[in-house]
Amino acid sequence: MARLPYPKLAPEAYEKLLAAGHYITTGMHTAELKKHHEPQTRIDAIAEWQSSGAFTPRERAALAWTDAITNIQSTHASDADYAAVNEFFSGKDLVDLTVAIAQINSWNRLAIAFAVEWKPLKPIETTEAK
Repeated sequence: MARLPYPKLAPEAYEKLLAAGHYITTGMHTAELKKHHEPQTRIDAIAEWQSSGAFTPRERAALAWTDAITNIQSTHASDADYAAVNEFFSGKDLVDLTVAIAQINSWNRLAIAFAVEWKPLKPIETTEAK
């Protein structure tokens, strides 16, 4: 059971997070990846990306930066982490990548803090006119 209905208690903050999400749409969830015809083998490989050969060097840099930012309490986004991602992303691209990572982390932290149950959206069913 959810602890607090945070969207109702802080609607302005909730709307701002939604707005930030609209700024960067990156196909971060399995359903979105499938819509973009991403093979299931690559989706499954994300959990073990470091040992998988399924990703390009650029993708591996983005995944490593994601780990560094997500685990900031232990990595502190070191100069080495930054240099590695900066080989493939720079300027606005690096800012956008980092904002996308921060956005997902924000939603995850809210969900964990307030014990939110994830409810995937159901596909809209269409009926043909008879």
